[in-house]
Amino acid sequence: MEFIQTQNAPSAIGPYSQAVSVNGMVYTSGQIALKPDGSDELLSEDVVVQAVQVLRNLEAVLSEAGSGMDKVIKTTIFLANMDDFATVNEIYAEAFGTHKPARSTVAVKTLPKNALVEIDAIALV
Repeated sequence: MEFIQTQNAPSAIGPYSQAVSVNGMVYTSGQIALKPDGSDELLSEDVVVQAVQVLRNLEAVLSEAGSGMDKVIKTTIFLANMDDFATVNEIYAEAFGTHKPARSTVAVKTLPKNALVEIDAIALV
């Protein structure tokens, strides 16, 4: 088991790792739109800006683990407001291109730091 940590994505804000790699698989923690500069602040209160940053953070963690967006097999999207589904879906589709991992999308009451979107992933290394 390898615990993944990169400076190109925000540090975990609790007692967990950005990701864990084991047996050729990587399991990421949920990524929110924190700035990777260590400021522990949300990038914006706009769902578009947040979704783009979340996917950048996810990509950075996957890259550090020796994986990538093209190796993702499952994601979970958590939305603070299901009205943002279509917007986030469009940004997500652009980030993954023709690669279409399995996915769940869940509406939640609140997310850490009052984020609007959070995404985690399971991928091949």
